[in-house]
Order: sequence, then C-alpha cells, then structure tokens
Amino acid sequence: MLAGVFISRPFLILPTFNATWKTIATCNACFGKNHHGETKANAFRHALWNYLICTGSYRFLNSIEASVAWSKKITDLHEDLSPNSEIARAMDLHNNAIGRNFFVENIEFQEDNIEKLRKMTNNALKIYSIEDIKAAEKELVYIED
Repeated sequence: MLAGVFISRPFLILPTFNATWKTIATCNACFGKNHHGETKANAFRHALWNYLICTGSYRFLNSIEASVAWSKKITDLHEDLSPNSEIARAMDLHNNAIGRNFFVENIEFQEDNIEKLRKMTNNALKIYSIEDIKAAEKELVYIED
C-alpha cells in the first residue's frame, strides 16, 4: 500500500523519510522510549511527524493545501495499518491534525517551532473517551501517564 502511495509522488519519498527519521530522533532525545506508549510524548511525536512531513513536502509542492493533504494521506495510512484500539486511533488522528494545523500557522520551518510544539505537551489533555477528544479541539491529547 505504502509503495503505491509513493509511486504517485516519488519526489516526496525523501522528505517523508527525513521527517520520520527526525521525528524519531527528536522524540528519543526528548523522551527516551516513553513516546511509544499512549502518553504525552506520543502525542508530541504524532504532531511533530505531521508538522515535519508538511514542512518537508512544502519545499517540493509549494502549496500549503497539497502539503497538508500529503501528510494526512501518509499518516492516515499509517493509522489504517496499525493495530490500535478505537480510542488510541482517534487520539493519534487528532494529534496528527494538531501537527498539520501547527504547520499551517507556522509555514516557514524554524528549529524553535519544534520546541514550541514540544511545549504544547504541557497543556495536553488526558482523555478517557472519544467524546473527550472531540472536546479537546486545539490541544494535544493522551491516554496514559
């Protein structure tokens, strides 16, 4: 499936790979292995990944809308292929959207944008249901401490 997505836009393979690598490296440096759970660190990872895919693809697509659509396509596919509970999937999709929205508000990539995004974890909301996610609107969400 993933190969089929990249066949249509092979020039986006490298920026998507670079965004993925930078996301994992940043999260490992900031949170250790904690970003692999359903924690605040995981919320940051999903938002950062989407932000970095958008900024990387924007250099090639030169379109905010196309960059956001590409990021959504890749990260939604990741969620479709991942075995998650319904609430964990909804949480990941929500945090992905937060990252894409952050890109739209901060189109020009700057290193301090990563720190701004990381600081959003301080206000992340612990959720217990999908309804809690819907109420969160512009905040990162997480399930476990």
